[in-house]
Amino acid sequence: MRAIRVASAALLGVGALSLAAPAAVATSDHDVTPFGFSVEPSTIAAGGQVRLRLERDDGGCKGAATVTSGVFDTVTIPRHRSTATARVDRDARPGAVYEVTFTCDRVSGSTPLTIAGGHSTELTPVPRGVHAGQGGSVAGFDLGRIGLGAALVTASVGAAYRLVRRRSGDGAA
Repeated sequence: MRAIRVASAALLGVGALSLAAPAAVATSDHDVTPFGFSVEPSTIAAGGQVRLRLERDDGGCKGAATVTSGVFDTVTIPRHRSTATARVDRDARPGAVYEVTFTCDRVSGSTPLTIAGGHSTELTPVPRGVHAGQGGSVAGFDLGRIGLGAALVTASVGAAYRLVRRRSGDGAA
């Protein structure tokens, strides 16, 4: 019986450890491109703006490039330019890492973009009023409910008093 408990605890521990361990990152040849690329900054708050940079100096990317990600709209970098900007979605999850893929001349490569906690300070907040409920001493004033509450409190105090008196009377006899 003890062996079953030990084996169960060991399996649960290994399962928890395997879920908590970071996933191995395999590098493959599809991320090696004849052109360089980057996202600046590599960590940004939701709603912030990133610069997408493409290195065209070595001639590895001659045409227009497209940059895609699940955290901003698809951006096209024209063939005569090396940079573009993209605005990160306001609803991006803080702490999440999104893949940013650069594609030029049918060759693709990707780099991570991390979403920082909070929201970007460059956006102006939309002023909205406070959503307040009914409260205070006037809203929802109902004599029937107040009377019912008072009756329930009185009944429970009376029942408790009676039980205490009955038990103390049983012990004295």
